[in-house]
Amino acid sequence: MASKAKLVIGIIRGSHGLTGKFKVESTSGECEHFFKLEEVTVKNDSIEKDFKVESVEGNSNSLLMKLEGINSPEEAKKFQGSEILVPRDKASPLKKGEFYVEDLKQCKLVYFSDENSSNEKSAKKGLAAKSETAIEAGIITDVLEGGSGKLLEVELSERVKAMSDSADKRVLVPFNNEFIGTVDLNDKVVQLMHLWILE
Repeated sequence: MASKAKLVIGIIRGSHGLTGKFKVESTSGECEHFFKLEEVTVKNDSIEKDFKVESVEGNSNSLLMKLEGINSPEEAKKFQGSEILVPRDKASPLKKGEFYVEDLKQCKLVYFSDENSSNEKSAKKGLAAKSETAIEAGIITDVLEGGSGKLLEVELSERVKAMSDSADKRVLVPFNNEFIGTVDLNDKVVQLMHLWILE
């Protein structure tokens, strides 16, 4: 399985029982796709290892997984906090307005100062067509869970850092319609609705 084609579908949260099972948190909140898995990759920092899936049980609130070769609570505990990755076609299907975290990473977060003059053009050609009115706010480095929803972690551009009094190099932007507009994965551009959220 090629690593760069894989998506994170779960996080190992701890061991369960005496046979090497562990509790898994689904990153999408869905669990149906877990029951179809035959093989997964477990990643901790830069270390990745492939495992065959022996069993999956439970539901999205309490999901348990057993992998071949992990047969005791002590062995299972070693994987606590690790990510479970699978090929894109084995991940949870996307609903309208949903995106895989891996696809959002490294997208440019861009604010367009002249919306009216470029709306029609951008609708035809994507966000890249609006570049003449753009302020590149930064690069999305991760998507995190927040108290009220997902947050985009953004490494600010030099231009935006110069405009701000803050010394922060990274900021968190709520991933909702109030702050995020069009998401153009083809051009790796995400629209920021308000610059002030970066302050």
